[in-house]
Amino acid sequence: MNPTDNAFILVCAALVMFMTPGLALFYGGLVRNKNVLSTIMHSFMMLGLVSVLWAVVGYSLSFGTDIGGFIGGFDFAFLNGVGMGVEGSPAGNLPHLTFMIFQCMFAVITPALISGAFAERMKFSGFMIFSAAWLLLVYAPMCHWVWGGGWMGEMGALDFAGGAVVHMSSGAAALACAILLGKRKGYGREPFIPHNLPMTILGAGILWFGWFGFNAGSALAADGLAANAFVTTHMATAAAVLSWIIAEWVHGGKATTLGAASGAVAGLVAITPAAGFVTPMAAIIIGLIAGVLCFGGIMLKNKFGYDDALDVVGIHGLGGTFGALATGVFASIGAEGLLMGNAHQLWVQFVSVVATWVFCFVMTVVIFKVVDALVGMRPSEEDEVRGLDVTQHSETGYQL
Repeated sequence: MNPTDNAFILVCAALVMFMTPGLALFYGGLVRNKNVLSTIMHSFMMLGLVSVLWAVVGYSLSFGTDIGGFIGGFDFAFLNGVGMGVEGSPAGNLPHLTFMIFQCMFAVITPALISGAFAERMKFSGFMIFSAAWLLLVYAPMCHWVWGGGWMGEMGALDFAGGAVVHMSSGAAALACAILLGKRKGYGREPFIPHNLPMTILGAGILWFGWFGFNAGSALAADGLAANAFVTTHMATAAAVLSWIIAEWVHGGKATTLGAASGAVAGLVAITPAAGFVTPMAAIIIGLIAGVLCFGGIMLKNKFGYDDALDVVGIHGLGGTFGALATGVFASIGAEGLLMGNAHQLWVQFVSVVATWVFCFVMTVVIFKVVDALVGMRPSEEDEVRGLDVTQHSETGYQL
């Protein structure tokens, strides 16, 4: 065990945990005030639900002994054999418990990301059952495919910190949920204005801060690779803020705080799969493209007619997809991409993108349909009009 690496990854795990309440604030500020608590609850509850499921069986399904390249076995169920030493740890320099809890925080935030697509219109009971099933049937297999010894990692797909595992998977699930759940009542006929943009900006800042643990921690050591991932993460995000604002300014004549926050998240998402494989200058290029691309992506939802309430598909789905492909182009550290003469890597990245989108979308549809048949996914029209804070939780965010 390396004590320095252990301390570093434990701090990174805490940073990634902090991203989930940051996401709660980011999403909470974007909805109407009658739904602020229900939206925050979607993220915060994942800290409870997913953490317990991860310890009981999720970690084992993700990192247990490989079964056919698709899923892990039950070796580590109930954290059996996951102790304070390095025995059995996928990272030989870290205690098994350290690696497990770091990965746990990734698992926590991923279902929370999906919730932005169906904000303001999902029953809490349906959400909880859906999230539990999705974690075990979608996230765990994806995690195993890429990082746990599954077929995608064996194929050579590059995903440093979760472009496919976290962002594309949540983006594909968000698209499925938005289509199946339908539009919010009044969508397209009345304004849906964010009720608290300072809250959203604070959430974006927390996400930016926590993302250093997300990406730099994925080096699994306190070394130069972690430093590179830290710097590329920051530079791509900064570049994406600039390019989103410029695109917004050209398109609408004004630069907005929401645009700056959205641009930051777009840059963070796009650099996630590439952070440890590209140089800081390549990261700036990735960020510049991601800002414009994701800005255009959220414009397209109106043309396609689905109600992705908080633009999960346009930012996480599209940004993660672009980041995965960009990794196949710009990779030059520990792997070689197209610009280094390895066109095959871009093909591998493309295959991983298609497989991720198809698997996650189809599985989400199946899970959604089953849960909807069991408990129902959408509240009554009256409950939706009154607001989910009162009807689902008997609380209000503000006493005005």
